[in-house]
Amino acid sequence: MSPFRPDIVAVWIFRAAEDGLPASILLIRRAPGRLLPGLWQCVTGGVEADERVTEAALREVQEETGLGPADIEAFYDLDQVTLFHEPSADAVLSEAVFAIRVGAAAEAVISHEHDDLRWVTPEDAAAIAVWPAYRESIGRIRDLLGDPERARWLELDLDGQRLIR
Repeated sequence: MSPFRPDIVAVWIFRAAEDGLPASILLIRRAPGRLLPGLWQCVTGGVEADERVTEAALREVQEETGLGPADIEAFYDLDQVTLFHEPSADAVLSEAVFAIRVGAAAEAVISHEHDDLRWVTPEDAAAIAVWPAYRESIGRIRDLLGDPERARWLELDLDGQRLIR
């Protein structure tokens, strides 16, 4: 069997409330001069030829938000791969989707790729999201990761391995 490697990764970063339910999701806005300027999104980026998909996800989070291993409370595979047409590439691209829970005190910083960031409720994130796949990801964070019995099946360690084997 030949493995399928995605072109890009998407990583949704969220904070949980004391009851464990997702309380806020980080949205970052694409800067002027880039493809899709002004779009509110999660962290996204390419997978390099020599890196594991989960390594790409964690690298992109660090590059785009400054959040690193010390900030990460949990890392999840959302069991979601999105295919979409990208006119600038004249191709259909694939995207593996992940989520990261950070502590309440974790603060993201704006990278050169973005011009603003905000923490919003999952409901507000879904209202702001343009792409249907984004709304699907937000729903998975709310519905799957807000339930400890379901979330444990999706959790990865920072080496990208499932915690439950």
